[in-house]
Amino acid sequence: MPILNRIADFHDDLTAWRRDIHAHPETAFEEKRTSDIVAKRLQEFGIEIHRGLAGTGVVGTLKGSRPGAHAIAVRADMDALDVTEKNGFHHCSMHAGKMHACGHDGHTTMLLGAARYLAETRNFAGTVHFIFQPAEENEAGGRVMVEQGLFEKFPVEAVYGMHNWPGLPVGQFAVRAGPLLASFDIFEIVVEGKGSHGAMPHTGIDPVVTAAQITLALQTIRSRSTHPLDGAVVSVTQVHGGDTWNVIPDEVVLRGTTRSFKPEVQDIIEDGIRRIAEGVASSQGAKVRVRYERRYPPTVNTEKETEIAAAAAAEVAGPGNVIRDFMPSMGAEDFAFMLQARPGCYVLVGNGEQSAGLHNPHYDFNDEVLTTGASYWARLVERVLT
Repeated sequence: MPILNRIADFHDDLTAWRRDIHAHPETAFEEKRTSDIVAKRLQEFGIEIHRGLAGTGVVGTLKGSRPGAHAIAVRADMDALDVTEKNGFHHCSMHAGKMHACGHDGHTTMLLGAARYLAETRNFAGTVHFIFQPAEENEAGGRVMVEQGLFEKFPVEAVYGMHNWPGLPVGQFAVRAGPLLASFDIFEIVVEGKGSHGAMPHTGIDPVVTAAQITLALQTIRSRSTHPLDGAVVSVTQVHGGDTWNVIPDEVVLRGTTRSFKPEVQDIIEDGIRRIAEGVASSQGAKVRVRYERRYPPTVNTEKETEIAAAAAAEVAGPGNVIRDFMPSMGAEDFAFMLQARPGCYVLVGNGEQSAGLHNPHYDFNDEVLTTGASYWARLVERVLT
């Protein structure tokens, strides 16, 4: 079955909601205006709301027209990024340095659209919980909600999530069982040398040269320490050191991120970073301090829930528009914490082949997708809670 006619009827409303949220982006744990809008809409639909998890989180609870013991959760993220928008359209960000560059404005709106439809029809048995989560970007609002008792307060048998995907055509979905997105870890290496005049390097210990050698050597973790068929990324993304032309500084700071799909690969990467940093520094007479943090686990879909999600997507888009052999991405998602707590599935919905990439200052969520995503959510709930 295609996009639901009733949801198509209020596409203009969805577009207006989405663009309003886009124009007023709020970053991690600061989504007060956005959560107020979400709570107000849910109440207008006649949905019971709960506020306060992870500070700005909102959970809406809706029971179907038929009794049932089963319950599921469907989740959208609400936060924006610290990115300066470079678009020129009317709904461009009104907050300097903040932008919905990942489409969470669209995610929130699609789930609101499904909530509106399901509240009108209630054509299901049991209970659905609509989770509107703060702080997906970097700060793990999903983990905080789980730690604060999300699934104890709202018991469910499964949890489902969705993200837009630039490059995937509008009207298509992608999903696979097992790892879909990678873990997200960060590291910091402080290289301690001995400063000197730039013209007299022999009188000091150069942390710049040492940091450069460490940066290059870290790439051997992927090429020589992990199995060739295991996904792994080690990226140095920041280099900080020195403040003038002719002085070799006392220290240089390297920071970066790592990605993988398996805990054992995370272990190899962390051990490798420490071993290489300490070894290279020792060879140069320098010292290092290494900090490694495991931020997000891999996003791993369970088999049963993946099949359910794929079937719901096929009802909306047609079986030929559900990509089942999608290559896992090294991107990361804190929905992974919810999937560690409950079975579930995370799907990708096409944002268009011409869409700017995620976290790009020219990105914008494609409003054509709003009814597609909302219809998927509605069909999913009706399919699971029969």
